[in-house]
Amino acid sequence: MEQFVDDLGIWLDSAAALIWTYMVPVLFGVGILLTVRIGFLQFHKLPRAMRVTFGKAARSSTGGEGDVTPFAALSTALAATVGNGNIAGVATAIFWGGPGAIFWMWVCGLLGMATKYSEAVLGVHFRKKHPDGTMAGGPMYYIRYGLGDTRFARFLGAMFAVCGAFAALFGTGNMMQSNQMSSAFQSEFGIPAIVTGTVITILVALVVLGGIKRIAAVTSRLVPTMIILYFIVGTVVLLHNITGIPGAIIIIFEGAFTPMAASGGFMGAMVRQAIQFGARRGILSNEAGLGSAPIAHAAAQTPSPVYQGLIGVAEVFIDTIVVCTFTALILLSSGIWTSGIEGAAMTAAAFSETIPLLGGGIIAGASLLFGYSTLIGWCYYGEQCLKYLFGLRITTLYRLIFISLTFIGALVSIEVVFFVGDIANAFMAFPNLIGLMLLSGLVARITKEALAKDPVFDE
Repeated sequence: MEQFVDDLGIWLDSAAALIWTYMVPVLFGVGILLTVRIGFLQFHKLPRAMRVTFGKAARSSTGGEGDVTPFAALSTALAATVGNGNIAGVATAIFWGGPGAIFWMWVCGLLGMATKYSEAVLGVHFRKKHPDGTMAGGPMYYIRYGLGDTRFARFLGAMFAVCGAFAALFGTGNMMQSNQMSSAFQSEFGIPAIVTGTVITILVALVVLGGIKRIAAVTSRLVPTMIILYFIVGTVVLLHNITGIPGAIIIIFEGAFTPMAASGGFMGAMVRQAIQFGARRGILSNEAGLGSAPIAHAAAQTPSPVYQGLIGVAEVFIDTIVVCTFTALILLSSGIWTSGIEGAAMTAAAFSETIPLLGGGIIAGASLLFGYSTLIGWCYYGEQCLKYLFGLRITTLYRLIFISLTFIGALVSIEVVFFVGDIANAFMAFPNLIGLMLLSGLVARITKEALAKDPVFDE
């Protein structure tokens, strides 16, 4: 059985590498196109995006249609993005692609800010109402109705919904999260994966069976708390390794453009690996281009699409440029990245080196909080995809299947869940990126009109 799992991991790695060889230029190309079409808005309006996101108005109803406040929608989206991709995903990017992968993760994030802006704008612009009164939105809607409800548009929208549901059930939004949570607790406390998996499954069930309003209520409190706690403890680790930070930054840029030789437990990496794993783990972390976040943004009580679009800009900046960079500097400045340890265990080892006895436990706790928030956010995404295909009757069955797979994910190998997630992410992103490319003109027009008259853009 162990040999079968090893062989499966090797096959999945090869398949993911082949798929992402083609997906990386598509992902970056669409990001560049959207950046140009919206006039580099993600850079010159970033301060405004941060003020909109964390201002008082975002925490209350703005008078628009929707199920939850803009901040609650952001929290649901951030719950799905700021997860184990920031702890385990960064570590696996470095493990497989070398320090240079972080540079390409930054590129993915900077371009992704324009992509996520466009997704949120279109998500709100084309959202519909379910028969029960709740909002429905996301790529399946803006692809279908934005492209004129043609046969091609309906096919592409349905393709996204199918791939989105698969990614939610079997990909990085579900099984990878419970896998890394159980791995962290097993490595630090010796708790069997089946025990951790059982506890996680019960905790997830208590929230997701309540739908989007309960999910948003939990994530709007959990997400800010977990990020703050992670930064407080992580700052202690960074200060302890402060002399290693300049060297860490240097090897990030060196590894982005030159092959990295093997060092310690590190196998070495080519530039192609750095680019590919930077992109694969970048989209795993920030989900820009994946098509998941606009499903949450479409539920926001927002005054306009551009208002929610700015919140999408802030979302990617927080996730990739801030949180992922923070984790990367901890791993690289500590030197633990050459130890041969992989995933969340690498980050736990870096913390334990500075804070003996407590460091690994802190990461195990962070993995639990980050993974838990991601699980409940992604449950909502997959549910909306299946509702698009089958209507409201699928809701209960889907939630039960999702909860069951959360338990299974805690028991399988790390390579299998990560590489299955990479493949699922690619198939999910592809129809969404096509839709964004074809609708880039509409995004540009909506943005231009907003720049002229929408008060949210006033400086």
